[in-house]
Amino acid sequence: MRLYNYHTHTQYCDGHNTVAEMAKAAVDQGFEVIGFTPHSPIIIPSPCNMKAEDVPAYLDDVRRANEMYAPECRFLAGMEIDYLDKDFNASSQYFVDLDLDFAISSVHFIPAQGGEYIDIDGKYERFARNMREHFHDDLRYVVNTYFSQSMDMLHQGGFTILGHFDKIALNGAAHDPDLEQHGWYIDLVQDYIREIEKSGVTIEINTKAKETFGRFFPNELYWPQLVEARVPIVVNSDAHYADRLNASRGAALQRLAELGYAVS
Repeated sequence: MRLYNYHTHTQYCDGHNTVAEMAKAAVDQGFEVIGFTPHSPIIIPSPCNMKAEDVPAYLDDVRRANEMYAPECRFLAGMEIDYLDKDFNASSQYFVDLDLDFAISSVHFIPAQGGEYIDIDGKYERFARNMREHFHDDLRYVVNTYFSQSMDMLHQGGFTILGHFDKIALNGAAHDPDLEQHGWYIDLVQDYIREIEKSGVTIEINTKAKETFGRFFPNELYWPQLVEARVPIVVNSDAHYADRLNASRGAALQRLAELGYAVS
């Protein structure tokens, strides 16, 4: 099936449309399945994450979307759950008790050298400021910690889809254009890919940055390796706007087909 998207944000986090607006756009664009994935409630301050008190309203909105549009399109209530540590992750009892349809797990925050969790995602200007103010401009520490956190997230489990697993490369390469050519960086990615292959987890090809920054996550360089290893793959737009639900998904699906990955 090609007409799906399992990574969709709305007004409950940092998205720009309501669940109802996203649902209507999905139906208008011919989608068969949409998985909603607000950034999960989290135990540290974050303007981009949904509030725990909004979860019941969110679940009700997804239920109403199904009532309105079934069977034309099916809507799933998921979350993009931030990994922090062994005590706060997708396998935590709070998320288990929500009985979500599915979950993406991603790393957006890492501990700085002083222990405080800092956002390493988002716009580069903020990343550069955080590098100066929190990470002593030590990019190698940031990248190492990102992949260490990612490895721990993989081992903790509790999620359905692994989100944009090399997303650190976007801001990291803006900070050091040669980042992805460094041997130590390549080794980190390869170590992680080997663990992904052993885990059997589904990964996403995230298309959000293709139009703006000319790249997918993970980097296209690794796709042949992932396809050859038969890693389960979904193609997600990580849409924050209703008109970008299908952004660059076709190009990713086409490339996967060229590599021999079976897409219907």
